[in-house]
Amino acid sequence: MIIAMDGPAGSGKTTVAKLLADKLKFSYLDTGATYRALTFAALEKGISVEDEAILADLAGKIRISFKGRKIFLDKRDVSAEIRTPQIDKNISPIVKHPRVRSIMVAMQQKIAHTGDFVAEGRDVTTVVFPDADYKFYIDADFNLRAQRRFREFQQKGIAITFEQVKEDLASRDKADFTRTVGPLKKSADAIFLDTTAMTIEQVVEKLVEYIKK
Repeated sequence: MIIAMDGPAGSGKTTVAKLLADKLKFSYLDTGATYRALTFAALEKGISVEDEAILADLAGKIRISFKGRKIFLDKRDVSAEIRTPQIDKNISPIVKHPRVRSIMVAMQQKIAHTGDFVAEGRDVTTVVFPDADYKFYIDADFNLRAQRRFREFQQKGIAITFEQVKEDLASRDKADFTRTVGPLKKSADAIFLDTTAMTIEQVVEKLVEYIKK
């Protein structure tokens, strides 16, 4: 079974997806993390984020795997390295490339078809798993999403101002919603859930209710 979940950054979908996977005893797939790992690899190798041909070649060569809540790039744990403002600033140009997305989507599909998964990202319900058993679109007020991201950075000891977080988030939203290939949008058959006034636990329980029905 595949449960697919889309939504913008800071909407709470990553935390919700992890908890839902735990509750259902499913595996968890963060499709966005695969792009973050690719972005990290590209930056480390000094590859231009605009060079589609070289990025596509890199995407076809790297090996990404998940073990529990950790993500590995060619057997190297990069769980922390891919969650920094530097990755946030550079990921948008990379994910817009059609050839890169095609390779990454195939990788994500291969990973998820090995069992029961809760998969989340930006185009999971529309492109990666259009035939998923359940589809959800998670969203929240922009300022709240920015506050959530700011708190995440603070907890990690990353120096960044709230204004910078808002600017980066607005830029990421624009790129996600307007890119030509795999834009972020609500699938026609996805259940919409606004998490602004809900706790994470309430959101998870609500999703479980939908699935049990």
